[in-house]
Amino acid sequence: MAIAIKKLIGEKKIERALVLDFDLHYGDGTAHTFGDSEEALYFHPEAANRQAFLQAVEQALQSPTPYEIIAVSAGFDRHQEDWGGLLATEDYRAIGELVKEHARLRCQGRRFGVLEGGYNHAVLGRNVESFLEGLRD
Repeated sequence: MAIAIKKLIGEKKIERALVLDFDLHYGDGTAHTFGDSEEALYFHPEAANRQAFLQAVEQALQSPTPYEIIAVSAGFDRHQEDWGGLLATEDYRAIGELVKEHARLRCQGRRFGVLEGGYNHAVLGRNVESFLEGLRD
């Protein structure tokens, strides 16, 4: 993720990205790459239940700081049948829809995601598909 954003910035395609990391594990590589710089706003939501998690995602996307693209570190290991045990498959679609909506409002629809995790292969495919259905136009 950090490499992709650095490339976009280096090529002067953007000045700042919002990184939404919904993977179970904190993306310390991405967070440390940008540190306190203005190039990326890094958000790794945490919550005790599904609804609070979705609200935290929406709050992150409503950052008052301007950004020109939403970059999603898409880890699916928070699923109810994976290590995180929190999110349902339909929650990933809702996250995709939130990203799409805020990308349209804030950054001309620009958005992308990188697959970062998901250990239960029995549910990984349908979770990724659900997220992509919400994310696409």
